[in-house]
Amino acid sequence: MATFVDRVTLYASAGKGGDGCVSVKREKFKPLGGPDGGNGGRGGDVILIVDPNVTTLLDFHHSPHRKATSGHQGYGDRKDGVYGEDLILGVPNGTVVFDKDGVQIADLVGIGTTFMAAQGGHGGLGNLALSSSKRRAPGFALLGEPGEERTLYLELKSVADIALVGYPSAGKSSLIAAISAARPKIADYPFTTLIPNLGVVQAGETRFTVADVPGLIPGASQGKGLGLEFLRHVERCVALVHVLDCGTLETDRNPIQDLETIENELAIYGGLEDRPRIVALNKIDLPDGAAMASMVEETLREKGYDVYLVSAASREGLTDLTYAMARLVQKARADVATEVRTRIILRPTPVDDSGFTVKANADGSFTVRGNKVVRWVRQTNFKNAEAIGYLADRLAQLGVEKELYKQGAVAGSEVRIGSGENEVVFDWEPTIEAGAEQLAGHLHRRGEDSRLESPWRPERTSDQLSDDEIAQQWEYNVEDPHSPKIVEPIIESDEE
Repeated sequence: MATFVDRVTLYASAGKGGDGCVSVKREKFKPLGGPDGGNGGRGGDVILIVDPNVTTLLDFHHSPHRKATSGHQGYGDRKDGVYGEDLILGVPNGTVVFDKDGVQIADLVGIGTTFMAAQGGHGGLGNLALSSSKRRAPGFALLGEPGEERTLYLELKSVADIALVGYPSAGKSSLIAAISAARPKIADYPFTTLIPNLGVVQAGETRFTVADVPGLIPGASQGKGLGLEFLRHVERCVALVHVLDCGTLETDRNPIQDLETIENELAIYGGLEDRPRIVALNKIDLPDGAAMASMVEETLREKGYDVYLVSAASREGLTDLTYAMARLVQKARADVATEVRTRIILRPTPVDDSGFTVKANADGSFTVRGNKVVRWVRQTNFKNAEAIGYLADRLAQLGVEKELYKQGAVAGSEVRIGSGENEVVFDWEPTIEAGAEQLAGHLHRRGEDSRLESPWRPERTSDQLSDDEIAQQWEYNVEDPHSPKIVEPIIESDEE
């Protein structure tokens, strides 16, 4: 059973926003007090946070599907729905996040660093929020937006200062166990180390971390062995330590040849060319090891390497090696402290950006794209005619209908908004703004309720009425307070 996983797929689903509420205030002696439907609650987010207690991505390997809770629907009496709870997921320090196309979108380094993996949907507005002076009694509410669903790839790159690289059984695990409190598995057979090991080393006043990765062999760049699979864990290091086996029993190997082989595999992997190198000639406690180290030491120094003769078993030479590592770490940290920070580049939205695009298709249909228009479509309840009219008003106000008219759309043209599962297809019916003046007599203000209007609203003033019409009087109809009735005109008599 795997205990260490450094690459997983995460299917993050944020919570859906709650729908808005359609409600009318009703009290004694006040049956129509106006709209009072509350807004829906926001859906919960899926958030990644660097947790110091998490060292592996094993939990995501077993449970890759993670979903936050949804927001609740709004209530009447001006009460908003409850928000969905955010789902906070702990990840190891050094986790890199890639999208489904393999593009890196986040590098989580530092305890407490967070990343929004999936954003919850906004709650829909209730009819109270949709009411205005022109829309006094909306009979609809907006739907909650669906939560964001994303497929992400998480990859762990250990945050270590020094990386130990070398052949299998070169003594890397023994070395990290000797200079730190790490206790990796140690045995006398190749590929004992199956996962990267981290150890904390104290050299004087400098504290740094050392990473031990599985051994490299020739052909690792073609997938042989285990080392190349875990080389990502040394990408953040400031220096490499070549641990060379001077006591090997294989007659076709020698430390210089091993160094050249490892350097070749590192070059194929790429990205580590600028790291300083230190050579540790290990196993000098053995007679053959000490003799071999003496033979190759000068040759390695001539190649430009700092060479240290050490023994992980007897701890000989480890102090000099750890202080050499500490000097490289101090220099790297000093360079980072004086490094000029990268400027933040802001790319604001152009002032002439309409927020949508209209494309004429070869089959005579038209496709409308844009985050705003797609969000409006998602919020619309297409079972409610008034909600559909409200969507048409919003699109017309944004300029979508004018652009459709410019692109050559006519009444009955097929228009598509969005893409994929959220695509909405309808036949376009132009309004006055799009050039359909013949519909002027049929337009009216949506969201009005005659029950909230005054029962006596003459359409013309008295100076526009005829004498016979002036003689008629409007009388309040008690039987039906929502409709006036005309009574017989009152004729004044000259008789007393």
